[in-house]
Amino acid sequence: MSERSVRALGLDLGGRRIGVAVSDRSGTVASPLDVILRTGSRQRDHDRIARLVADEDAEVIVVGLPLSMDGRLGPAAKAALAEVRVLGSVVGVPVLTHDERLTTVTAERSLREAGLDGRARRKVVDKVAAAVMLQAWLDSPARWEPT
Repeated sequence: MSERSVRALGLDLGGRRIGVAVSDRSGTVASPLDVILRTGSRQRDHDRIARLVADEDAEVIVVGLPLSMDGRLGPAAKAALAEVRVLGSVVGVPVLTHDERLTTVTAERSLREAGLDGRARRKVVDKVAAAVMLQAWLDSPARWEPT
């Protein structure tokens, strides 16, 4: 794929929740969209993501890749890559990965600065982290290259 405007869905895959963000139609700005609670069925979770792809007219999914601080693939990153492979067979659009190191820290900090208490932050931090990661991908000159 070439550098172009694109409607993208960003995902922050967690064990209990999936943070979801979406870009504007020009592919310039990412915004938090939703938090999907894991159901215990990867198929049901992926079907829900596929519905979001259709509802939002997304052309690509960008999944946060939780690399170790030294850039290596640890257990969490390997699990995310395994889920990306399965997700790619369900959603009908390309599924890419992007480094998500420190996105949750950045999201937590901005929510704390906005005055949200711990309980309120927990409800939204996953979708804000997804938006931070997706914005980094949108701003990346090499965004169509695999992580």
